[in-house]
Amino acid sequence: MVTPAARREAVAHLCEVHGVSQRRACRAIGVDRASIRYRRRRPDDGAVRSRLRELAVERRRFGWRRLKVLLSREGVRMNHKKLRRLYGEERLQVRRRIGRKRAAPIRVPLVPAQGPNQRWSMDFVHDTLVDGRKIRILSVVDDFTRESLCLVADTSLPAARVIRELKAVIAVRGLPRQCVSDNGPEFTGLAMLRWAQDLHLDWRYIDPGKPQQNAFIESFNGRLRDEFLNETLFTSLRQTRVELARWQRDYNTERPHSALGDLTPIEYAARIASVPQQAGALRSTEGFAPRPVATPDLIGPNGERPLLAAG
Repeated sequence: MVTPAARREAVAHLCEVHGVSQRRACRAIGVDRASIRYRRRRPDDGAVRSRLRELAVERRRFGWRRLKVLLSREGVRMNHKKLRRLYGEERLQVRRRIGRKRAAPIRVPLVPAQGPNQRWSMDFVHDTLVDGRKIRILSVVDDFTRESLCLVADTSLPAARVIRELKAVIAVRGLPRQCVSDNGPEFTGLAMLRWAQDLHLDWRYIDPGKPQQNAFIESFNGRLRDEFLNETLFTSLRQTRVELARWQRDYNTERPHSALGDLTPIEYAARIASVPQQAGALRSTEGFAPRPVATPDLIGPNGERPLLAAG
């Protein structure tokens, strides 16, 4: 009998079964009566526990830190140690998905972007529909504001389609100073090289087998897979596009980002734009437009559109 709860049960058993007084039962097992008569005065926090469970069900891959941010937005102010205790008592811990152990690669440091629209990172994510068909998702991220600029799903995404989607993003935000990608055929083909050269766009390729050099998009793709792809069953390509657009809006406008001081990417971009001295320093030659990206076409044609003729 180590815990106070076990000792209270033992004293109650002696009193009920053997009919002895509480004083004699405590003396028999060597327990202080003050600990037996103690009644917890800690508040129940039932409303906070209920709301915490609701948020945990809605955001299944969020830990207690992000749940605390969501609660604070609703006006719930609580010490982080108490919230973590309630989080543990409700057994809401997120089980970490552990992959294969690999040799630790040499990390190549990235020069951080100094303002919005200075550098975009992009890559592809693969998934499957419930009927077994494979789909690809093109994801593009602004390295400074961490905004999700593009999430396009299709069964095939050739270079011409990638160029078309990038043109749609550029029409909203303006031309970036630099783009970073891997050495996939969609990014290294002649069509992409000619298009980037015509726009005088600085395109940087990471070393083969070094995804850590493209850390921003790899981190975003990890969140995309952990919080959305692994949690959703896709029945059709149309449903995939609808759910992707919904998750993209939630990521940009609702999800707190720890690297941005628990602000959302849209809030962080608005805060940067509201500071005149910073906005002037961060304003690129191609224009500064930290605006949310329009929702992509959900049922657009999959065919390739003709490219503009090179000047």
